[in-house]
Amino acid sequence: MITLHINGVAARVERGTTLLEAAQFMGFPIPTLCHMDGLSPYGACRLCVVEIGEGAKSRLVSACTYAAEEGLTVRTSSTRVVRTRKMVIELLLASCPQSKTIQDLAAAHDVRQQRFRQEYEDCILCGRCVRMCEEQMMAKAIGFRGRGENRSIGTPFDVKSDVCRLCGACMQVCPACELRCTYTEPEKAICGGCANLSPPCVDVNEFDDMMCYMNPCVACEIGRR
Repeated sequence: MITLHINGVAARVERGTTLLEAAQFMGFPIPTLCHMDGLSPYGACRLCVVEIGEGAKSRLVSACTYAAEEGLTVRTSSTRVVRTRKMVIELLLASCPQSKTIQDLAAAHDVRQQRFRQEYEDCILCGRCVRMCEEQMMAKAIGFRGRGENRSIGTPFDVKSDVCRLCGACMQVCPACELRCTYTEPEKAICGGCANLSPPCVDVNEFDDMMCYMNPCVACEIGRR
């Protein structure tokens, strides 16, 4: 067992536990997109970033792929983390603005604008479908192709796979293939239909640059009563 500190709280976990698993065990929510229970960690979307270390030596790492270390200091919702997550959500909205999952993430994290060029590429290269096909369906019918801006998902040389069973598992886990948000203005990337426009908040942290990590928010729950 090793001991680390998450948001100032000591946590004892087994060696090999990821920071995401440790935070979830302690009740600290961390948003994820490419991560999915039952599939291997991939760390593609960077939505689960957390801040480790202190002072000038602190840095951001993906919680789903970074293993817990003895004595490590972790903050799941520092100002730097929250700012980074919002930027990641904006980038995701630029590629797949009508994904309900991404729109829900935007609403939950108070993202009110999308500053990047709208691409409407749909696929966000989260790799869920590739890992599902290989690890759960045992088919390996699809995979990543190309590099950089030419990276895509499909079959080798676009030839129909002879091992694909048309099970539909790849579409079932794809954030871009799911139910869509339907806004009426194409240039408006954020529908805002699920947003709490005036959330109350309480100071629950001893750190100056920590945001509220409570889910559901205690102040929001009190406000509904």
